[in-house]
Amino acid sequence: MFQFLSLIGAIALTAFCWGIYGPVLHFGREALHSSLRPFVCVGLAYFLIAVLAPLALLARGGERGAWSAKGVLWSLLAGSAGALGALGVILALGFGGKPIYVMPLVFGGAPVVNTLLTAFMNKAFNQLKAPFLAGLILVVLGAVTVLVFKPQPQPQAHAAPAAAAAVTDDALAPAEPAIGAPAKTAEKKTERFFEVLLSTALAMFSWGAYGPVLHRGQGAMGGSRLRPLICIGVAYFLIAVLVPLALLVPMGDTGNWGMSGMLWSLGAGSLGALGALGTILAFACGGKPFTVMPVVFGCAPVLNTLATIALAHTPPAAVSPFFLAGMLIVAAGAAIVLTFGPRGHAPATK
Repeated sequence: MFQFLSLIGAIALTAFCWGIYGPVLHFGREALHSSLRPFVCVGLAYFLIAVLAPLALLARGGERGAWSAKGVLWSLLAGSAGALGALGVILALGFGGKPIYVMPLVFGGAPVVNTLLTAFMNKAFNQLKAPFLAGLILVVLGAVTVLVFKPQPQPQAHAAPAAAAAVTDDALAPAEPAIGAPAKTAEKKTERFFEVLLSTALAMFSWGAYGPVLHRGQGAMGGSRLRPLICIGVAYFLIAVLVPLALLVPMGDTGNWGMSGMLWSLGAGSLGALGALGTILAFACGGKPFTVMPVVFGCAPVLNTLATIALAHTPPAAVSPFFLAGMLIVAAGAAIVLTFGPRGHAPATK
């Protein structure tokens, strides 16, 4: 009973942290006026929470498991998938996407990727039955509904100076007197839409692969909790800190290192690292990728929407009933995928 309650608590920790990750990161990106700088802060938070702290605890001894080349490789791959997923979210927000629909799309598609990859890794495609395919269709339909009926920004009569400075190029384009501006504006909006879509797909596939790969790495290190977390933190540091810092000048980044934006971004990275820890704890309590990850991805969008509405002070009138219905469809599809997804056989821990 205690193990079951521990499993539920670990899943709840991951769902909560990853559910409010998107809105918090969005505030950091807006304050820093950059897509790369928040990513650096996320990587630094991971390094502090997922590398330094576990190393200090590991030095004290008493942690089960052992280092292995296979476990390190799988865990580094899991960390890389997590970092690429975070990059996809940041890029989607940078291209004009809003967390209130970007995150539900990511969390709606990720459990499908998770289940398909689990089936591939365990050679269980023969277990893909009709109910699973029905759940897959529900996830896709719900994701489309979320995208079509996403909340639109409401006009404000008295805009604060900071809000005025954050007006997008799309909003300013119609005021340009150039001939052919409407066509140019439409072209830009179409381009940004596909950029948001591709970035969201990157996050969806990366985070969908995260659970099965991490489970394989943890199993190869004897069920250790801290060692896989350290590998995840190292991968985040390499991908989310060193690479963006090297690209700031070549990509002509014009953002800033404001304290507010850094705190928001560090907070997002801390949430991501704590969510990774929750996933590892859930696996250590007997959870499997085909059960833990879809439950997380089913609950996280609901928490994401509630956090976004609360933090952004979104008026209730801006939230369409069809948008809420789309979220429910995504959650229902994810739950069906969880229930009827292939189970396969547990990977070897050697």
